[in-house]
Amino acid sequence: MSLPSKGKTWLVVIGLAVALGGSYYAGTLRHDHVSTGAAKPSAGAEKVKYTCGMHPFIIQDEPGLCPICGMQLTPLKPGTGGGDAAPSTGERQVKYWKSSMDPTYVRNEPGKDAMGMDLVPVYEDGGTSGGIAVDPVTQQSMGVRTATVKVRDLHHSLRAIGLVAFDETRQYAVNSKIEGWIERLYVNQSGQPVRKGQPLLEIYSPDLVAAQQEYLLALESSKRLTPSPFPEIADGGKRLLEAARSRLRYWDISEQQINQLEQTKQVKKTLTLYSPNSGIVTMKTALEGMRVMAGEELMQIADLSRVWVNAEIYEQDLPWVKVGQSARVELPYATGKVLEGQVDFIYPYLAGETRTVKARIVFANPGLELKPDMYANVQIATDTVKGALAIPADAVLRSGQGAIVFVARADGKFDPRPVETGASGDDGYVQIRSGLNAGELVVTSAQFMLDSESKLREAIEKMREPQASMPAAVPSESATPQKPADKQKLDDLFK
Repeated sequence: MSLPSKGKTWLVVIGLAVALGGSYYAGTLRHDHVSTGAAKPSAGAEKVKYTCGMHPFIIQDEPGLCPICGMQLTPLKPGTGGGDAAPSTGERQVKYWKSSMDPTYVRNEPGKDAMGMDLVPVYEDGGTSGGIAVDPVTQQSMGVRTATVKVRDLHHSLRAIGLVAFDETRQYAVNSKIEGWIERLYVNQSGQPVRKGQPLLEIYSPDLVAAQQEYLLALESSKRLTPSPFPEIADGGKRLLEAARSRLRYWDISEQQINQLEQTKQVKKTLTLYSPNSGIVTMKTALEGMRVMAGEELMQIADLSRVWVNAEIYEQDLPWVKVGQSARVELPYATGKVLEGQVDFIYPYLAGETRTVKARIVFANPGLELKPDMYANVQIATDTVKGALAIPADAVLRSGQGAIVFVARADGKFDPRPVETGASGDDGYVQIRSGLNAGELVVTSAQFMLDSESKLREAIEKMREPQASMPAAVPSESATPQKPADKQKLDDLFK
C-alpha cells in the first residue's frame, strides 16, 4: 500500500531526528568513558608556576613574557609561589599599627589614618605587613647585598675653600666735618702705607677761618672781663671762650693747633686732616682742588697686620664645625707652606649665592703675605663622633619626604623603614639617630629596585581593593570570555 507524499515526508523527518539523537547519546557515553578513565594528577604533585626575575610578584601558571618589562618568565621553585607557599608555623606578634603614608601616625589597634587608608601592622621584629618577598635566586640576580647596623666612631676631615678678608675691626674712614676745598694732598694714591698721625690733606674752608677769628675775639674778651668785680660778667666771658673752643674741636682742630693759634694769633687758611691709624690706603676719592661737603668720605685705611680667612662651609658639614677647632691654611702660590690657626667665629646665617656658612679664622700677617680676596685651602680638624649607630651611606634612599632604608628580615622579606640621619664620616658611613637598632641588616645595593617594587605593588593593591568590594556581575550567554581579574588589571596598568 502506498502512502501519500505528505506521509512520506513526515517519516523522513522522524528518521533523521532518531539518527541525530542516537549519535549524541553515543558521543556522551564515549566522553564520560574517557573522562572517568583518564589518569588524575597525584595530590602530592605541585603545578609549576612562572615568575619574573625583576618583578617577583608577577606569578603565572604558564611560561611567557613579563607584562611589565617584557623579560622571559622563569620557573618558580616549589614552595615559593605566592599563595601556594606553605603557611608559616610561627605567628608574629603585632607591636602597633601605623599609617603607610605618615610614619608618625601610630595607633594600638587597626583602623584608618587621616587620609582614609588602612593602617598596616608593625611586628615585634620591626617588620610590617607591607614587606617585599624576594626568593634567593631573584636576590642573586638583582645583586642584593646587606650590611649590619653597628656602633662605631665617625671621623671627618673637613676641607673647604677660604677667602682672605679684611679685619673689619681695623678699617677706618677719613672724612671732613666742614665744607671747603682741598688745597693739598699729602697721600695721593691707593695702596700707600700711612702711619698714625701722618698728615693726609689740607682743606680750605671760609667757615673755619671765621671760627678761628671768633675764637681769638672770645679770648681777648675773656682776658678783659676776668678782672671785673662782677662774677657774672667774668663767667660770661669764660663761657663764650669755651664755646668757641668747642666749635673748633668739633671740626677736628687738635688741642695743639688751638694752643698754637692762641700763641701766634694768626688765623690759618686751611685745616689739616691726619691719619686715624696706621695701615694701607684702600680707597681714595679725594683730588686736589675738589670741593668737599661736610661728612663726605675721602679715604679708607685698613690695617693689614691681622686678617681674616673665611672658610665656606656647606650645610651638611655644619654639625662638624665648632668654635675653637684647629685649622690649617695652605696658600695656592706658596706650595708646602702651612699656616696654623683656629676657628674664631661661625656666622649665624647663610650666604644666599653659595648656600654656605662662613667660619672665620684669624691670622697675624706681619709680612703682608695674606692679601684680601686671595683664595686659600682650609682644612679643619673636626671632633670625632664616638659611639654612633652607623650604616653605609649607600643604604639610605633620600626623597623629599625624608630618608628610608630597606631592612632585611630572616624570612626573605624586606621592609622599608624611615630613619633620621646625622653626621657623615670619611669612611662612607652615616650616623642613624632613630629608626634602626644595632644588629639589624640593611640593604646596600639594588634597594632602588626594591623601592620601585614596593611602590608598584602598593599601586596595584590600591586598584584591587575597591573592585573587591563590588558585586560580581552575572555573565550572560552572549558575553565574550574575559581574562582573569589580576591579568586584566595588569594589562590595563601597562597599556
